[in-house]
Amino acid sequence: MLDDDSDYEIKCQQIRKENAALLDEFSRWLEEAGLAAATARSHLSNLDFYLNHFLLYADTLTPAEGVCYVGEFLGDWFIHKAMWSNKTTVKSNAASLKKFYAFMAERELIKPEEFASLKQQIKEELPDWLGAVERYNDPDVDLLEDGWPI
Repeated sequence: MLDDDSDYEIKCQQIRKENAALLDEFSRWLEEAGLAAATARSHLSNLDFYLNHFLLYADTLTPAEGVCYVGEFLGDWFIHKAMWSNKTTVKSNAASLKKFYAFMAERELIKPEEFASLKQQIKEELPDWLGAVERYNDPDVDLLEDGWPI
């Protein structure tokens, strides 16, 4: 019998394999939509980090399950874990996630209402996420004194 760590690693390997196939399909979708190669590469890089790092960080979540965790990712985890986080990268990741989940909705891999909810969440919470990353990266802000998260 496998121990918990082995079970987790096996599940992560399986999800990463499925994610690779899904990202290949998403890449073709972006190409068919006429996106420039550099833009598509940026989206794929952002999504690789979300799907294969964040969603597998403490659990084994699939991309479909991950639609509900975008706020946690962009408003907290990404800001703390990605040393390159700044206002531009938060906006870029939000755009990538919106495109990816549009693709997932079009393929009926998530429900239309889940995608609608995601778009609304990004619209409403993006200013808070941008403020959070700005505070986090400001050397004059004492995060313990000023409070974290957002």
